[in-house]
Amino acid sequence: MMDVPAFAASFKPIDWAIPFFVLLIVAEMIFAKRTGGARFESRDSAASLLMGLGSTVSSILYGGLIGAWLIFVYDFRLLDIPFAWWVWPIALVLDDFFYYWSHRWAHTVRWFWAEHVIHHSSQHYNLTTALRQPWTGLFTLKWLWLGSVMVLIGFHPVMVGIVGGINLVYQFWIHTEAIKKCPDWFEAVMNTPSHHRVHHGINPRYLDRNYAGIFIIWDKMFGTFQPELDDEDIRYGVVKNLGTYNPLRIAFHEWLAIADDMRKAGNWRDAMMFLLAPPGWSPDGSRSTSREILERWEARRRQGGPAE
Repeated sequence: MMDVPAFAASFKPIDWAIPFFVLLIVAEMIFAKRTGGARFESRDSAASLLMGLGSTVSSILYGGLIGAWLIFVYDFRLLDIPFAWWVWPIALVLDDFFYYWSHRWAHTVRWFWAEHVIHHSSQHYNLTTALRQPWTGLFTLKWLWLGSVMVLIGFHPVMVGIVGGINLVYQFWIHTEAIKKCPDWFEAVMNTPSHHRVHHGINPRYLDRNYAGIFIIWDKMFGTFQPELDDEDIRYGVVKNLGTYNPLRIAFHEWLAIADDMRKAGNWRDAMMFLLAPPGWSPDGSRSTSREILERWEARRRQGGPAE
């Protein structure tokens, strides 16, 4: 095992960022009260904060298991990549590339969506929404394969953990309505509040767009980019909103729904499709996936009908 530099062994981006998270949330609340430029709902914000607390606890509980797995994988690495200064930006960009695909699959495979839907379950969009995180990341098993790719290439698990933490910290500030647009050059390359508001939208044209973590260039490269439009206000949440602020219901509702659908499925194929098909899939077409919602919306537009 490669020796870990002292600064890397002790650096935990999320721990360092927590005080700033608190200060920025308070500042946004004051801004919202004075100007109306951001919106809060007390029960919704409380639910988001409780989800963030639960996510922190669950990460502590299973973090050792994931760490042990990554150390095991590191023994089979293809390269010996050092802790040199020039490696860090490469690791950050590569981590964001894998984050893009992980995030995209989280919207297109229901098994992964069962974890990720928690982050989208709020009908409000403010900095507390950034903390609305899942408790069940261990059960998706993405850490066994997708989470191991960079380590298998040869990046040290500590480096992978740090750049992954930086990615998450970056995404905190983009969960706000207080910032409308950033400079054009920044909007062209980086993920911004404007781009990420689109990602949280349930308007048909905004569904399943802008998966980037830090660099919006991935969405532009792979055909999933959608700019925020001045003439279309964003509606937040999920297509079928929960209507609850109960953290337990928020955390586990989709896992329970999957189990119920699989139990009622008429055959094994349909049962597996309920698990692996996009959210909204049903064998009889009684529900709608994001793609089907968008196709119907586009058809109505072509016919001159109402957009929604």
